[in-house]
Amino acid sequence: MIGPDGSNLGVVSIQDAQRIAREAELDLVEVAPNANPPVCRVMDVGKFIYERQKKEKEARKQQVKVEIKEIRLRPKTTEHHRSFKVRDARKWLDEGKKVKVRIRFRGREIHYPEIALEDLKEIAKELEDVAIVEQVPSREGRTMLMVLAPAKQQKK
Repeated sequence: MIGPDGSNLGVVSIQDAQRIAREAELDLVEVAPNANPPVCRVMDVGKFIYERQKKEKEARKQQVKVEIKEIRLRPKTTEHHRSFKVRDARKWLDEGKKVKVRIRFRGREIHYPEIALEDLKEIAKELEDVAIVEQVPSREGRTMLMVLAPAKQQKK
């Protein structure tokens, strides 16, 4: 048993533990039920739960959420249209977001994956000053996919 001041009181009977908790006007909490003998602690449960919630909230605030944006293209996408998409991707990468570039195949286009691979390589080359290739181009069913991550993390 662990006392109200954090000291180890040793092995104590249940009745004595409850009496010690009552005298300290605190709660008796079983912290390690699987230990032999089980470990109990005299503490204020409400304060303990409040402190734990406060720590969890602070940890969530410190957590960095990486958002992933996606641009979708086709092998027949024109150079002009692709430049709009690349401009959006550049903006997102500057904001610190990851960008997923997906090229979808329709019909017989699937027989010419080298066209899509070439497009993805060109996009990566255009964005190499602000991005690194996190996932190399790979085929997944009727799509080819590449993931770009910001080259350096910028703090706002």
